Amino acid sequence: MRSKDSKETTYISDTTSYRFPVESSQIPFAALQEATNNFNCNSLIGLGGFGTVYRGVLCDGTKVALKRCKLESSQGIEEFQTEIEMLSHFRHPYLVSLIGYCDENNVTILIFKYMENGSLSSHLYGSYLPTMTWEQRLEICIGAARGLYYLHKNAVIHRDVKSANILLDENFVAKTTDFGVSKTRTELDQTHVSTVVKGTLGYLDPEYVIRGKLTEKSDVYSFGVVLFKVLCARSAIVHYISKGLVTLAAWAMDSHKKGQLEQIVDPNLASKIRPKYLNKFGETAVKCLADSGVDRPSVGDVL
Repeated sequence: MRSKDSKETTYISDTTSYRFPVESSQIPFAALQEATNNFNCNSLIGLGGFGTVYRGVLCDGTKVALKRCKLESSQGIEEFQTEIEMLSHFRHPYLVSLIGYCDENNVTILIFKYMENGSLSSHLYGSYLPTMTWEQRLEICIGAARGLYYLHKNAVIHRDVKSANILLDENFVAKTTDFGVSKTRTELDQTHVSTVVKGTLGYLDPEYVIRGKLTEKSDVYSFGVVLFKVLCARSAIVHYISKGLVTLAAWAMDSHKKGQLEQIVDPNLASKIRPKYLNKFGETAVKCLADSGVDRPSVGDVL
């Protein structure tokens, strides 16, 4: 068992790549059983295609989140391998911290630093959590953009950027997570085509969906949806009274084009954003959502 102060948990600069010493970060299954009270249902904090996520406390007091892979899920195994490979190479203050893993007795588990304030999504709608201020939301957007910028500089396409994959620590610092479907530019250099479209409905780059063309600009499109979610506190798929179900991206872009963006802003932010800042934020998000990737800014430009 490693201590909390071991060098593996030290962050690195934007310009450096770091290989996480996987062989020294294995945590025994028995220690994880103890940390979660034998994976008690009271420790369960999430479910997904990968498997289940539990909250736990290691014997040294470190609070952790454990992603336990579904044994019957080929998708889960593949995502487990991708995620550990990605986070073994890349460490950054705005990416979730990988503490270790367990691969023992046909059990595969990833262990991350626990994020006290959960996901960005949970603070925007569908919960009883206190409303975040405009300043908090901007700082979270900036932090998420920094993490994504670091990934793109290191030739990594996240492929599933969304508010649920932006976690918040005890100080509301944004940490991007869930790298199970990520791709490196090296994998795409020959064709730039991914045979299977991955991502989340409402966030998917239409160019990627239609043409199978996956680039960093696909992440930029998804980040544009995140920006509008932060501004409007609505789901990526919304019920528009006169048109039925539409994407938040389409609705927000239409509202911006008509000069009516303030009408769909989160009511909790009403009159709390200066018009010139609202316009700048809206313009930035709209640029991210351009139909063609070549017309979208880089994440560095957005940042």
